[in-house]
Amino acid sequence: MPETGGGNPVVIFDGDCGLCQSSVQFMLRNDPREVLRFAPRQSAAGQELLVRSGFADASPNSVVLVEGNRASTQSTAVLRIARYLRFPWNLAALFTIIPAPLRDTLYGWVARNRFRWSKKAPACRLPTERERKRFLDAG
Repeated sequence: MPETGGGNPVVIFDGDCGLCQSSVQFMLRNDPREVLRFAPRQSAAGQELLVRSGFADASPNSVVLVEGNRASTQSTAVLRIARYLRFPWNLAALFTIIPAPLRDTLYGWVARNRFRWSKKAPACRLPTERERKRFLDAG
């Protein structure tokens, strides 16, 4: 079982997606308490967490947030992630009042078009040593 950073929430993202990578960079900048941890779904830690949380068959188009024994996907994961971000981004969590099927329709549209809108960068920005500790497979 992969180490989850002392029970910290883990964001499992598509490491081949430019939009997903940009989103992780955004979370790194806007998580002032440095609570969130990250694992690409293509990594051993990401795969192990997906299996452990019951989302091994989750769509590769979905972000997964693992918080202890709870896991969320799609728009619910995004809005739960927002709770960890600095103001004003944490206010996005208020959108949970919108029924999940409606939110997930919008999420699905973005997920289906993400490769068209954002190309994978030829070279990713290397994380700082401090940031590297927040990635489960970075050692």
